[in-house]
Amino acid sequence: MTEIKQQEYALLNEIANDSMVTQANLSNRLGMAVGSVNWYIKRLVTRGWVKVSHLNRTRLKYDLTPEGMSVFTQRALLFAGDSLKVYGNLRQKAKALTQELKQKGIRQVHLTGQDEMSDILRLTCIEAGIQISDTSKEVILKADSQGYRIIWETTRQ
Repeated sequence: MTEIKQQEYALLNEIANDSMVTQANLSNRLGMAVGSVNWYIKRLVTRGWVKVSHLNRTRLKYDLTPEGMSVFTQRALLFAGDSLKVYGNLRQKAKALTQELKQKGIRQVHLTGQDEMSDILRLTCIEAGIQISDTSKEVILKADSQGYRIIWETTRQ
């Protein structure tokens, strides 16, 4: 597998989306200094991943070469595979939690969080027949960097 830095991948992605993009635009979009953009583009050209064409004295066009497209696609597929693994892991944890709730006779919960991790938990609860409440009553489910947790209200502890 070809080694590629995050900045290189980001540049390949932007160039794939807009071959007429300027280095100043790339700098703004990616939050990189124009000098860094220039350096990385030269690196991509040297690696044979990007071809630069002069349209006129001041205008350049960037195109991905077949090798650049291959590297870009490989990286995208790796990212997609990793994302699916993360999703599968979170889904397993959410299913285990909903099973635990059902075994304890809990049929209604309140969820905290509005991110993708919370969405997985929300959908898994609905699938398991556990109602989602807009207000915290007894059981609150929390999704955070540590996974999924049950937070009991003081009436249950």
